[in-house]
Amino acid sequence: MTLQAPRGRLVVWLTLLAGLVFQIMPLPALVEGWRPDWLLMVMIYWAMALPHRYNILTAWLLGVVLDVMLGATFGVRALGFSLVTYVVVLHFQRLRNFPMWQQALVITSLIVLYHLVVFWAEYVLQKAQFNVDVFWPALSSLFIWPWAFWLLRRLRRRYKVR
Repeated sequence: MTLQAPRGRLVVWLTLLAGLVFQIMPLPALVEGWRPDWLLMVMIYWAMALPHRYNILTAWLLGVVLDVMLGATFGVRALGFSLVTYVVVLHFQRLRNFPMWQQALVITSLIVLYHLVVFWAEYVLQKAQFNVDVFWPALSSLFIWPWAFWLLRRLRRRYKVR
């Protein structure tokens, strides 16, 4: 057995950790509402690239960690991450073959779905009020996705993650 598999897993988990750090890092109030969903985008990439290894359980665990780190209602983001990852894993072969602009639009729709699920769960549990500002991160993720995809694919090929 070579060191290939452990090194590949380490690369994946380090990118997920970086996504978590970018997700919770403080930003100025002017751009806070536009923060892309870094962790979700990284999870979507790995679910598309290696759906047999990084799938719904991984997404659920990351969602729980994000809920704990944000001090939010326990399990709400885990539900959203799991649902989005389910859709990605279900259609990963189709998503891989889309042109980048179409893939970015699909990822944006999945991020909108994530925010709607989070809002719905918080509404049911805490009677949250709807605000259109929850969709700004999806719009910023639309423009970030091609760059994030390029960087993560480059890391995957450089370190031969399988």
